[in-house]
Amino acid sequence: MDMNRRNFLKVAAGSSLLLASGTSADAREARKLSPDAVGILYDATVCIGCKVCQSACKEHNKMPVEHSSKDMLWDDPVDLSGKTLNIIKLYANGTGITKDSEVDGYSFIKRHCMHCVDPACVSACPVTALKKDPKSGVVSYNKDACIGCRYCQLACPYNIPKFEFDKAFPQIRKCQLCDHRYKEDKFSACCEFCPTGASVFGNVNDLLAEAKKRLALQPGEYYKYPVAHVRSRETSYRPVAKYQGRIYGEKEGGGTQYLMLAGVPFTKLGMPDLDETSDAAFSENIQHTIYKGMIGPGVLLAGLLFAAYKSTNKKDE
Repeated sequence: MDMNRRNFLKVAAGSSLLLASGTSADAREARKLSPDAVGILYDATVCIGCKVCQSACKEHNKMPVEHSSKDMLWDDPVDLSGKTLNIIKLYANGTGITKDSEVDGYSFIKRHCMHCVDPACVSACPVTALKKDPKSGVVSYNKDACIGCRYCQLACPYNIPKFEFDKAFPQIRKCQLCDHRYKEDKFSACCEFCPTGASVFGNVNDLLAEAKKRLALQPGEYYKYPVAHVRSRETSYRPVAKYQGRIYGEKEGGGTQYLMLAGVPFTKLGMPDLDETSDAAFSENIQHTIYKGMIGPGVLLAGLLFAAYKSTNKKDE
């Protein structure tokens, strides 16, 4: 049989199916969170929408202003972008009178990188331009390693990484939890400068404990919310709102280091409804099984070489 293009594709496809048939549909074992991992707890019921966190983020990460209105008087981004790493967005329904109410109410939501426990962006990056720190758990970006493929954008279930399309030498932009400030014994600027304690920084285990404590409180009960850091002595004394009965990020997508509490359903606030297994756990299991020992590429390479050999022989004849 001549190894023409059609026959080669048949052989390649058959080889792929044969390899895939032995691939388990189960996900690999989930990544574990480091006991030293740090993160943020955001409580939408405490947020007043002042956007100080946005300004602090831009100042301490040296990000430019972004205009969406014609007068160009304010930094007023409408979404995350190559110029905006952190944004406060608004949910509103009906009359929009009651704060933290799904019906005829409103709620704020703070969007930035989730710093997933098992990040799909890190798994998808072919050149390890995105890495997860084994101790802090922060997902950081190396501009010198990046080739601009934007696979991270496609892989992220939260649509976080943004590409600088307007730059001659573009980069991927995302929150890195202000990890450059840790050496100065400081932490994320959005938390440090939040006046109400809506965003607090700390060890992820401490943040989870704090979030669970709040969920156990009764609506209307007064509580001392820590400000800036979860272990801070400075507090904001205020009544407790009626929470949704879960901590977003505790389990979603394998867990995240950015945790959220809210009075409005998270899907209404624009957060995806994910199961407890990360996308990376599924994709890596299939990919690593197919390419184990370079079997898949080996079959394709052999087929290409054979096709080239047959084609050369025909020309010589």
